[in-house]
Amino acid sequence: MSQARQILVTSALPYANGSIHLGHMLEYIQTDMWVRFQKLRGNQAIYVCADDAHGSAIMLRAEKEGITPEQLIDGIKAEHSSDFADFLVDFDNFHSTHSPENRELSESIYKALRDNGHIATRSVTQYFDPEKGMFLADRFIKGTCPKCATPDQYGDNCEKCGATYEPTELKDPRSAISGAVPVLKDSKHFFFKLPQFQEMLQQWTRSGTLQESVANKLAEWLDGGLHEWDISRDAPYFGFEIPDEPGKYFYVWLDAPIGYMASFKNLCARRPELDFDAFWNKDSSAEVYHFIGKDIVNFHALFWPAMLEGAGYRKPTAINVHGYLTVNGQKMSKSRGTFIKARTYLDHLNPEYLRYYYAAKLGRGVDDLDLNLEDFIQKVNSDLVGKVVNIASRCAGFIHKGNAGVLVAANPEPELWNAFQSAAPGIAEAYESRDFARAMREIMALADRANAWIADKAPWSLAKQDGKADEVQAICALGVNLFRQLVIFLKPVLPNLARDAETFLNVAPLTWADLATPLADHPLNPFTPLLARIEPAKVEAMVEASKEDLAAAEAPKGNGELKKDPLAAEIAFDAFAAVDLRIALIEKCEFVEGADKLLRLTLDIGDEKRNVFSGIKSAYPDPSKLEGRLTLYVANLAARKMKFGVSEGMVLAAGPGGEEIYLLSPDSGAKPGQRVK
Repeated sequence: MSQARQILVTSALPYANGSIHLGHMLEYIQTDMWVRFQKLRGNQAIYVCADDAHGSAIMLRAEKEGITPEQLIDGIKAEHSSDFADFLVDFDNFHSTHSPENRELSESIYKALRDNGHIATRSVTQYFDPEKGMFLADRFIKGTCPKCATPDQYGDNCEKCGATYEPTELKDPRSAISGAVPVLKDSKHFFFKLPQFQEMLQQWTRSGTLQESVANKLAEWLDGGLHEWDISRDAPYFGFEIPDEPGKYFYVWLDAPIGYMASFKNLCARRPELDFDAFWNKDSSAEVYHFIGKDIVNFHALFWPAMLEGAGYRKPTAINVHGYLTVNGQKMSKSRGTFIKARTYLDHLNPEYLRYYYAAKLGRGVDDLDLNLEDFIQKVNSDLVGKVVNIASRCAGFIHKGNAGVLVAANPEPELWNAFQSAAPGIAEAYESRDFARAMREIMALADRANAWIADKAPWSLAKQDGKADEVQAICALGVNLFRQLVIFLKPVLPNLARDAETFLNVAPLTWADLATPLADHPLNPFTPLLARIEPAKVEAMVEASKEDLAAAEAPKGNGELKKDPLAAEIAFDAFAAVDLRIALIEKCEFVEGADKLLRLTLDIGDEKRNVFSGIKSAYPDPSKLEGRLTLYVANLAARKMKFGVSEGMVLAAGPGGEEIYLLSPDSGAKPGQRVK
């Protein structure tokens, strides 16, 4: 038997400035499946990650919310950890880049680079916000495009004409933070001498560490000549101060990948059998793999290996790059409800549905993956419920009824059993090479063969015939053993299904080695349904809830953020006069089960009752206090069908959002049903 491998695996660090969505989950699910496969094979596979917790964006958001950056990133980390856990992503450690380990490693790597002659300094001229007292990154500068004269464009590229330019080329620049006109100011910056590693990177990127298409893309940058990389930012900045340089901070992309090492070091302190140096020394025999998206290849495949080389550490064994996620063939859309947060999905659907669908679509390339919601429903229901679970549900009842739940020692179709055995190496190779789609195709082909054989033998018909009891038990015993094989094959993808199947099979946690021997003369536990079919209505509800999330996210906020022109487009007086505005009495107000932001209001508008859903729950945590109040109501707004029912009109409210929403009420003396002139 070959010696177990030592493998350290990471996913890209999620930014601690927002929620996880299904596009993010593609990477973490992909990585988790690969790690679970390695563990199933008996290898030592360690999966670490962390929140990427530094940068101006986090500092500014915390300021806007009136909390410290530390409070902000702690709250986001708790949210991220919960989402990952509920999607069955099994990190050995989920840490933060704002940690003592990361500070120590970032400083030591920087000092090693500095002492080895890999750091340069020079003055840089940048835009400075005189009101905010800070230098502005490109994304915090807006102005008129110097190429096509489109207003309100960012400081590095125009979204309309696609032109790229320097921030200083913008016409009428302004700070996107304060709105002030920025001024040019000089500052000392620190640079990593990336060109010193040109030859090493040309060899390393072609050494098999990357997919060929990724290596080809990097060759474009390498052939064009590398430039020194600015690794510093000026105060105020949320991050680590550069040693011996007060007021100068490491740019977030310097300490972010070091966060992989820091998370592992934090884990080593709690697990004495792990040796940090054994994985990160230059002569290490362990394997290190990074899973990332194609948008951050340059940081991971140029800057990161060069930093490690310059500081005396080993480089990654391989960097596995994936494409983006589209939904229904298009970029994720908030207006269409296809920009779906992880938590919104989890509120409606089993996480293993998505894990399987991603597995069925993920090849080893960098092509984008499309989550087609109709295909998603069909594929999960057909493959997992109709093929895999169906085998167990077909056979279990006959074993319990005909043999007291004991699986007999029988193999009535050796050729079929041998086909499963012969397929195992190919499925393992597909998992190893991250070609999950091929693995799923081969597994489902085996499930089809098993179902076809059981259907041909028809134990349900034989059970009605005298003298066929032994044959029925033999058929069903092989059926359950084939189901067990499929469960082992699918365990990296469907850990909960595997756990429930292990309970039914009455076995210890299954490993890849268990494929070699069938269960014989073995008692089973009672069979209970292992996986329900996806109900299309739940997918529709998830999409609608995503639209609801958008409405809340786009509600006007206070806290002094940069505002656009406060006046909306004008409308004609006749259009306004067409609004049927009435006084309404709130007879009843209650929470809406399954909705985070809605209240259900029953309104008396004089001659009839109306039902309205309103997104004001955050301001009225005790809905009963609204009962008996009068409010303004738009009576002729077209009814809107929602997943919770039909909303017949709209009540009027104002305010910046959150707890500051105020239901508009008329003066005393008004009566339900009166029209407002």
